[in-house]
Amino acid sequence: MKNLKLILGVCMLLLPFVGLTAQNNNDDPDESLYLVGAVPEKEGKVVFSREFSIPGMTKQQVYDRMLKWMETRLKENDNAASRIVFQNPEKGVIAGRGEQWLLFRSTALSLDRAWMTYQLTVECKPEFCTVLVEKIRYTYREDERYNADEWINDEFALNKTKTKIIRGVSKWRIKTVDFANDVFKSAALALSVADIEEVAQKKTPERQQQTGPVVITQIATPSVPTAPVEVPAVVSTPIATNNTLKEIAPSQLPDNCIKASEGKIVIAIGKDQFNRSMMTADAGGSIVNIEDTPAMMCTLAPDQPYEALEKAQTYTVMFYPTGQDEPSVVLQCEKMNINQTYIPGVPRSYFGKIVKTEIRK
Repeated sequence: MKNLKLILGVCMLLLPFVGLTAQNNNDDPDESLYLVGAVPEKEGKVVFSREFSIPGMTKQQVYDRMLKWMETRLKENDNAASRIVFQNPEKGVIAGRGEQWLLFRSTALSLDRAWMTYQLTVECKPEFCTVLVEKIRYTYREDERYNADEWINDEFALNKTKTKIIRGVSKWRIKTVDFANDVFKSAALALSVADIEEVAQKKTPERQQQTGPVVITQIATPSVPTAPVEVPAVVSTPIATNNTLKEIAPSQLPDNCIKASEGKIVIAIGKDQFNRSMMTADAGGSIVNIEDTPAMMCTLAPDQPYEALEKAQTYTVMFYPTGQDEPSVVLQCEKMNINQTYIPGVPRSYFGKIVKTEIRK
């Protein structure tokens, strides 16, 4: 009897943790909702968008309602960086920058999440508006940075037959799609409720796809799409773009263009994006000259997996300065076979002949 009471007591103590685990780890979502079309692209950039038809509402009414909604939405993040950065009532454009946690998994024993930044834009017209979520970037485990344009798009995140999400990228794609759908649902509530403050109380994310304009009331949807409106780039920290990278000869590469102490060195292995591996050179790296040949030395920490780089013949090295989400230097390398003796517990260095160089001037 005492043993039975002891077992029952232990079970009662575990119940809160079991409930917490069940609450934060739902059954696997229906992956079909996140395949082709779930992550829309525009000119090679990931841009989630949703159109809303609000019959009977003037452009100014739409604008005022969306302005209040965006203020309320961004305040939910509880950080000064999440704010409206651009307003133009005449053009009907509002733009804001958001920063928040993207939660992958939360249990009593573990927490898996990424810090996400994004731009939120609203384009208002009479009886019509468009909401866009774009420029999404992630910071994971403090030193890993990813761009949604290259990380969760169909080309990289789906298998060759487009029937399955690549393992390792699945959580990023699914949670980002869920996040965008939650934004759109919140915007729909803001356009339909009597009091804008009700939006925060009614927000409940759902996994679903929707195409075509959302009609707030039962009336025909406008057949003419809204004209594109230019929105200034939203910048809170220096963020470079790949468009400003210039190709130079490897011999012209400055020796000090890569300083491991002032940024992060990322190695991308594999030309086929479906099977590409990415890692950081945790122990640093630098530009060197080997027999008058410009080369990139990348050093992995002793506890880093090195098998992919060991097998690779070609790879790409990207240098991200501290505080930037785009590389300032991109090097295509061919591995140089240099005889070395590797000692357990000691960092491993790999040397790559630089065959192509792109640098931000």
